[in-house]
Amino acid sequence: MSENAGNPRSVELKRDTKETQIRLSLSLDGCGEAEIDTGVGFFDHMLTHIARHGLFDLTVKATGDVHVDFHHLVEDVGIVLGSAIAAAVGDKTGLVRYGMAACPMDEALVMVSLDLSGRPWCRCELEMPTEKIGDFDTELVREFFTAVANNAAMALHVVRQSGVNSHHIAEGAFKSFARALDQATQLDPRVSGVPSTKGTL
Repeated sequence: MSENAGNPRSVELKRDTKETQIRLSLSLDGCGEAEIDTGVGFFDHMLTHIARHGLFDLTVKATGDVHVDFHHLVEDVGIVLGSAIAAAVGDKTGLVRYGMAACPMDEALVMVSLDLSGRPWCRCELEMPTEKIGDFDTELVREFFTAVANNAAMALHVVRQSGVNSHHIAEGAFKSFARALDQATQLDPRVSGVPSTKGTL
């Protein structure tokens, strides 16, 4: 699963399994443009938020066994996106490393905090009031973020502060993730080498 576009902060990846086929490109230094086609409308909507609010350029073309359910597709897109983030930040020289955001979506507020630490961890506490948003299983939001965190090797906390509408809670989570990731992937000219006392991440 690799096809680096040459620019270390711009990556193209593909992943083919018996369950899903995914093509994804990510530019950390984009302007928020998205071309998303997974065949799952709500998921497309959420991935577009990552691009728009993180100011990443993101292209995703994914197909899979959605006749079973959306689980494999959503998780595998998370795997590829996480892998793309890891590849795009490279050796993390000059990186800010940490990001935090809490974007309100009407009554819903979700806090996202992340660390591009090289150590995967995901805490996802969203407490959705419904099992579905349209035909999308709300439990898949957790599966997506877990896959991203594991494959980007980031510590990721996604915590609902308030909210009674599942759509709003999920949307707040994706928007906050986008903003936090944008912060963490910025380059800080004051940082010499890698932002760690260990000298490596």
